[in-house]
Formats: sequence, structure tokens, C-alpha cells
Amino acid sequence: MKSPRPGSTENVSVSMPSELLGALRTRTGKRGLSAYVTAAVRHQLAMDGLAEIVAAYEAEHEPLSEAEVQAAQRELFGDAAAPYVSGDNAA
Repeated sequence: MKSPRPGSTENVSVSMPSELLGALRTRTGKRGLSAYVTAAVRHQLAMDGLAEIVAAYEAEHEPLSEAEVQAAQRELFGDAAAPYVSGDNAA
């Protein structure tokens, strides 16, 4: 079995609720769906990695304080309302 080339793509099949797929198609059009899903998966993988870093830090030290979480949100997102709030496990 040959290994995939860097930057190559592969077709996959996923299942999702019909109403969610409809909303995606409305937002992206037929041709933009793959790019939108790819960006969403990249974002989720980054958030998962960040959560792993925080968990490792907290296991070695102590839980982050609310002030530290807010400072990190300002660092990441500026003064705009952060898209995530402390304790949000929905991601």
C-alpha cells in the first residue's frame, strides 16, 4: 500500500443530520462544502490539542484560575468577546 502524498486529498463518507447538511449546503454552496468541513476539522483538532496542553499543565500544577483563563482568551482573541467561555465542554 503506497503512502499518501503530502497535500493529497481522499474521499470519505460521513453521516450527519439532514438539517445540518442542509444548513451547510445553504452556507457553502455545493462546491464549498469540503473546504468548510476541512476548516472545521482543522479547528477542532487545534482545540483538542489546546485542551490536551491545558490538561497536562493542570495535572502537573493546579487548575487554571478564572483570571488566567480570561487572560488567555484576551491573548488569543483580543478584546472581542471570546468564542468560548470557561468550563465550556461543548467543543
